[in-house]
Amino acid sequence: MSGAEHRRSRDGSAGDADYDVIGRTYSDFRRPDPRIAQAVSDALGDARSVLNVGAGAGNYEPTDRDVTAVEPSASMRSQRPAGLVPALDAVAESLPFPDDHFDASMTTFSVHQWTNLEAGLGEMRRVTRGPVVILTCDPDLLDRFWLAEYAPEVIETERRRYPLIPRLRTALGGTVSADLVPIPLDCSDGFNEAYYGRPEQLLIPEARAACSAWSFVPQTKVDAYTDDLARAIDSGEWDARHGDLRRQPTFEGSLVMVRGLPD
Repeated sequence: MSGAEHRRSRDGSAGDADYDVIGRTYSDFRRPDPRIAQAVSDALGDARSVLNVGAGAGNYEPTDRDVTAVEPSASMRSQRPAGLVPALDAVAESLPFPDDHFDASMTTFSVHQWTNLEAGLGEMRRVTRGPVVILTCDPDLLDRFWLAEYAPEVIETERRRYPLIPRLRTALGGTVSADLVPIPLDCSDGFNEAYYGRPEQLLIPEARAACSAWSFVPQTKVDAYTDDLARAIDSGEWDARHGDLRRQPTFEGSLVMVRGLPD
Protein backbone atom coordinates (compact mmCIF):
# COMPACT_ATOMS: atom_id res chain seq x y z
CA MET A 1 0.00 0.00 0.00
CA SER A 2 1.33 3.42 -0.89
CA GLY A 3 2.48 5.64 1.93
CA ALA A 4 2.43 8.84 -0.11
CA GLU A 5 0.69 11.93 1.16
CA HIS A 6 -2.29 13.10 -0.87
CA ARG A 7 -3.80 16.54 -1.14
CA ARG A 8 -7.39 16.73 0.04
CA SER A 9 -9.85 19.55 -0.62
CA ARG A 10 -12.42 20.80 1.84
CA ASP A 11 -14.79 17.90 1.21
CA GLY A 12 -12.01 15.32 0.89
CA SER A 13 -11.52 15.34 -2.90
CA ALA A 14 -8.02 14.09 -3.60
CA GLY A 15 -7.64 15.42 -7.14
CA ASP A 16 -7.34 18.85 -8.71
CA ALA A 17 -11.07 19.59 -8.82
CA ASP A 18 -13.03 20.63 -5.72
CA TYR A 19 -16.25 18.61 -5.77
CA ASP A 20 -17.56 20.49 -2.77
CA VAL A 21 -18.13 23.27 -5.33
CA ILE A 22 -18.69 21.57 -8.68
CA GLY A 23 -20.27 18.35 -7.42
CA ARG A 24 -23.41 19.76 -5.83
CA THR A 25 -25.68 19.16 -8.83
CA TYR A 26 -23.50 16.49 -10.43
CA SER A 27 -26.07 13.71 -10.15
CA ASP A 28 -28.73 15.88 -11.84
CA PHE A 29 -26.75 15.99 -15.10
CA ARG A 30 -24.42 12.98 -14.88
CA ARG A 31 -26.85 10.07 -14.96
CA PRO A 32 -25.43 6.77 -16.24
CA ASP A 33 -26.33 6.00 -19.83
CA PRO A 34 -27.51 2.38 -20.24
CA ARG A 35 -25.55 1.82 -23.46
CA ILE A 36 -22.31 2.98 -21.90
CA ALA A 37 -23.17 0.97 -18.79
CA GLN A 38 -23.44 -2.14 -20.95
CA ALA A 39 -19.99 -1.47 -22.38
CA VAL A 40 -18.61 -1.25 -18.82
CA SER A 41 -20.39 -4.46 -17.84
CA ASP A 42 -19.01 -6.27 -20.88
CA ALA A 43 -15.49 -5.12 -20.01
CA LEU A 44 -15.86 -6.50 -16.47
CA GLY A 45 -16.59 -9.94 -17.92
CA ASP A 46 -17.83 -12.55 -15.45
CA ALA A 47 -16.29 -10.91 -12.38
CA ARG A 48 -18.42 -11.26 -9.25
CA SER A 49 -16.47 -9.03 -6.85
CA VAL A 50 -15.76 -5.56 -8.24
CA LEU A 51 -13.91 -2.58 -6.78
CA ASN A 52 -15.06 0.83 -8.02
CA VAL A 53 -12.36 3.46 -7.50
CA GLY A 54 -13.34 7.14 -7.54
CA ALA A 55 -16.89 5.84 -7.46
CA GLY A 56 -18.52 9.25 -7.13
CA ALA A 57 -22.31 9.14 -7.19
CA GLY A 58 -22.23 5.55 -8.44
CA ASN A 59 -22.53 6.04 -12.20
CA TYR A 60 -21.86 2.78 -14.06
CA GLU A 61 -21.52 0.84 -10.84
CA PRO A 62 -23.00 -2.63 -11.47
CA THR A 63 -25.95 -3.62 -9.31
CA ASP A 64 -25.77 -7.35 -10.09
CA ARG A 65 -22.31 -7.92 -8.59
CA ASP A 66 -20.61 -7.67 -5.21
CA VAL A 67 -19.32 -4.09 -5.34
CA THR A 68 -16.96 -2.24 -3.03
CA ALA A 69 -16.80 1.49 -3.72
CA VAL A 70 -14.19 4.05 -2.66
CA GLU A 71 -14.65 7.80 -3.05
CA PRO A 72 -12.71 10.55 -1.24
CA SER A 73 -15.22 13.37 -1.84
CA ALA A 74 -17.86 13.75 0.88
CA SER A 75 -20.21 15.66 -1.43
CA MET A 76 -20.04 12.88 -4.02
CA ARG A 77 -20.53 10.14 -1.43
CA SER A 78 -23.64 11.95 -0.23
CA GLN A 79 -25.19 11.80 -3.72
CA ARG A 80 -25.05 8.02 -4.00
CA PRO A 81 -28.56 6.54 -4.36
CA ALA A 82 -29.99 4.44 -1.54
CA GLY A 83 -29.75 1.27 -3.63
CA LEU A 84 -25.96 1.38 -3.85
CA VAL A 85 -23.48 0.37 -1.18
CA PRO A 86 -22.03 3.29 0.81
CA ALA A 87 -18.62 4.33 -0.49
CA LEU A 88 -15.53 4.13 1.68
CA ASP A 89 -13.47 7.29 2.16
CA ALA A 90 -10.24 6.31 0.42
CA VAL A 91 -8.02 7.36 -2.49
CA ALA A 92 -6.80 5.34 -5.45
CA GLU A 93 -3.17 5.77 -4.47
CA SER A 94 -3.64 3.98 -1.13
CA LEU A 95 -6.33 1.30 -1.30
CA PRO A 96 -7.07 -0.41 2.05
CA PHE A 97 -7.35 -3.96 0.65
CA PRO A 98 -5.06 -6.99 0.47
CA ASP A 99 -3.42 -8.21 -2.73
CA ASP A 100 -5.62 -9.97 -5.31
CA HIS A 101 -8.75 -9.24 -3.30
CA PHE A 102 -11.20 -8.52 -6.18
CA ASP A 103 -12.14 -10.32 -9.37
CA ALA A 104 -12.13 -6.99 -11.24
CA SER A 105 -11.77 -3.28 -10.60
CA MET A 106 -13.13 -0.27 -12.44
CA THR A 107 -12.90 3.50 -12.53
CA THR A 108 -14.97 5.85 -14.68
CA PHE A 109 -14.14 9.47 -15.49
CA SER A 110 -11.75 9.51 -12.55
CA VAL A 111 -8.10 8.88 -13.51
CA HIS A 112 -7.57 12.50 -14.59
CA GLN A 113 -8.39 13.58 -11.01
CA TRP A 114 -5.74 11.50 -9.28
CA THR A 115 -2.63 13.08 -7.81
CA ASN A 116 -0.44 10.12 -8.83
CA LEU A 117 -1.72 8.10 -11.77
CA GLU A 118 0.95 5.41 -11.67
CA ALA A 119 0.47 4.85 -7.94
CA GLY A 120 -3.32 4.65 -8.32
CA LEU A 121 -3.24 2.18 -11.22
CA GLY A 122 -0.52 0.20 -9.46
CA GLU A 123 -2.82 -0.11 -6.45
CA MET A 124 -5.76 -1.19 -8.62
CA ARG A 125 -3.58 -3.82 -10.29
CA ARG A 126 -2.29 -4.98 -6.89
CA VAL A 127 -5.74 -5.65 -5.42
CA THR A 128 -7.27 -7.11 -8.60
CA ARG A 129 -7.00 -10.69 -9.88
CA GLY A 130 -8.60 -10.02 -13.28
CA PRO A 131 -9.45 -7.03 -15.47
CA VAL A 132 -8.84 -3.42 -14.52
CA VAL A 133 -11.40 -1.37 -16.48
CA ILE A 134 -10.98 2.37 -17.10
CA LEU A 135 -13.60 4.55 -18.79
CA THR A 136 -11.82 7.76 -19.75
CA CYS A 137 -11.10 10.14 -22.61
CA ASP A 138 -8.24 9.99 -25.08
CA PRO A 139 -6.74 13.50 -25.10
CA ASP A 140 -5.37 12.95 -28.60
CA LEU A 141 -8.95 12.76 -29.93
CA LEU A 142 -10.50 15.79 -28.22
CA ASP A 143 -10.35 17.94 -31.37
CA ARG A 144 -12.99 15.72 -32.96
CA PHE A 145 -15.56 17.62 -30.89
CA TRP A 146 -16.81 21.01 -32.14
CA LEU A 147 -16.43 22.57 -28.69
CA ALA A 148 -12.78 23.09 -29.58
CA GLU A 149 -13.96 25.87 -31.92
CA TYR A 150 -16.11 27.68 -29.36
CA ALA A 151 -14.37 26.99 -26.03
CA PRO A 152 -10.73 26.15 -26.85
CA GLU A 153 -9.43 26.59 -23.31
CA VAL A 154 -11.95 24.03 -22.01
CA ILE A 155 -10.65 21.49 -24.51
CA GLU A 156 -7.03 22.40 -23.75
CA THR A 157 -7.76 21.96 -20.04
CA GLU A 158 -9.11 18.47 -20.71
CA ARG A 159 -6.13 17.70 -22.94
CA ARG A 160 -3.72 18.60 -20.12
CA ARG A 161 -5.59 16.64 -17.48
CA TYR A 162 -6.48 13.37 -19.20
CA PRO A 163 -3.56 10.91 -19.31
CA LEU A 164 -2.40 9.64 -22.68
CA ILE A 165 -3.39 6.08 -23.54
CA PRO A 166 0.25 4.88 -23.79
CA ARG A 167 0.79 6.10 -20.23
CA LEU A 168 -2.20 4.06 -19.05
CA ARG A 169 -0.87 1.01 -20.88
CA THR A 170 2.53 1.33 -19.23
CA ALA A 171 1.10 1.89 -15.76
CA LEU A 172 -1.24 -1.09 -16.01
CA GLY A 173 1.25 -3.51 -17.54
CA GLY A 174 0.11 -6.89 -18.82
CA THR A 175 -2.22 -7.06 -21.82
CA VAL A 176 -4.09 -3.79 -22.41
CA SER A 177 -6.78 -2.94 -24.95
CA ALA A 178 -8.25 0.49 -25.70
CA ASP A 179 -11.50 0.78 -27.66
CA LEU A 180 -13.63 3.76 -28.58
CA VAL A 181 -17.08 3.86 -27.00
CA PRO A 182 -19.81 5.35 -29.24
CA ILE A 183 -21.68 8.20 -27.54
CA PRO A 184 -25.46 8.12 -28.11
CA LEU A 185 -27.29 11.24 -29.32
CA ASP A 186 -29.60 11.18 -26.27
CA CYS A 187 -26.80 10.28 -23.85
CA SER A 188 -27.99 10.79 -20.27
CA ASP A 189 -24.47 11.19 -18.88
CA GLY A 190 -23.71 14.87 -19.39
CA PHE A 191 -19.99 15.00 -20.03
CA ASN A 192 -19.09 17.60 -22.66
CA GLU A 193 -19.17 15.31 -25.69
CA ALA A 194 -22.57 13.92 -24.65
CA TYR A 195 -23.99 17.17 -26.07
CA TYR A 196 -22.43 16.72 -29.51
CA GLY A 197 -25.88 17.08 -31.12
CA ARG A 198 -27.52 19.21 -28.40
CA PRO A 199 -25.35 22.32 -28.12
CA GLU A 200 -28.00 24.26 -26.17
CA GLN A 201 -27.29 22.07 -23.14
CA LEU A 202 -23.86 23.64 -22.72
CA LEU A 203 -25.52 27.02 -22.23
CA ILE A 204 -26.95 25.72 -18.92
CA PRO A 205 -24.58 26.66 -16.06
CA GLU A 206 -25.45 23.55 -14.03
CA ALA A 207 -24.70 21.30 -17.01
CA ARG A 208 -21.29 22.91 -17.42
CA ALA A 209 -20.65 22.63 -13.68
CA ALA A 210 -21.01 18.85 -13.98
CA CYS A 211 -18.03 18.85 -16.38
CA SER A 212 -14.99 19.64 -14.25
CA ALA A 213 -12.87 21.18 -17.04
CA TRP A 214 -15.06 24.29 -17.07
CA SER A 215 -14.16 24.99 -13.43
CA PHE A 216 -10.51 25.59 -14.41
CA VAL A 217 -11.36 28.32 -16.94
CA PRO A 218 -11.72 31.94 -15.72
CA GLN A 219 -15.36 32.97 -15.50
CA THR A 220 -14.81 35.86 -17.91
CA LYS A 221 -13.72 33.39 -20.58
CA VAL A 222 -16.59 31.02 -19.79
CA ASP A 223 -19.00 33.93 -20.27
CA ALA A 224 -17.37 34.87 -23.57
CA TYR A 225 -17.41 31.26 -24.80
CA THR A 226 -21.06 30.71 -23.94
CA ASP A 227 -22.04 34.08 -25.45
CA ASP A 228 -20.31 33.09 -28.69
CA LEU A 229 -21.99 29.69 -28.68
CA ALA A 230 -25.40 31.21 -28.00
CA ARG A 231 -24.95 33.65 -30.88
CA ALA A 232 -23.85 30.83 -33.19
CA ILE A 233 -26.93 28.79 -32.30
CA ASP A 234 -29.35 31.71 -32.57
CA SER A 235 -27.92 32.88 -35.91
CA GLY A 236 -27.96 29.40 -37.44
CA GLU A 237 -24.17 29.37 -37.78
CA TRP A 238 -23.79 26.30 -35.56
CA ASP A 239 -26.38 24.36 -37.54
CA ALA A 240 -24.84 25.39 -40.85
CA ARG A 241 -21.52 23.89 -39.72
CA HIS A 242 -22.58 21.05 -37.45
CA GLY A 243 -26.33 20.61 -37.81
CA ASP A 244 -26.04 17.06 -39.17
CA LEU A 245 -24.95 16.03 -35.67
CA ARG A 246 -28.48 16.71 -34.39
CA ARG A 247 -29.58 13.60 -36.35
CA GLN A 248 -26.45 11.46 -36.02
CA PRO A 249 -27.30 8.47 -33.77
CA THR A 250 -23.84 8.16 -32.22
CA PHE A 251 -20.57 10.05 -32.14
CA GLU A 252 -17.11 8.54 -31.86
CA GLY A 253 -15.18 11.21 -30.04
CA SER A 254 -12.61 10.73 -27.29
CA LEU A 255 -14.54 8.34 -25.00
CA VAL A 256 -12.51 5.15 -24.64
CA MET A 257 -12.63 1.92 -22.66
CA VAL A 258 -9.24 0.74 -21.46
CA ARG A 259 -9.05 -2.83 -20.17
CA GLY A 260 -5.95 -4.31 -18.61
CA LEU A 261 -5.36 -8.00 -17.85
CA PRO A 262 -2.40 -9.39 -15.91
CA ASP A 263 0.14 -11.49 -17.77
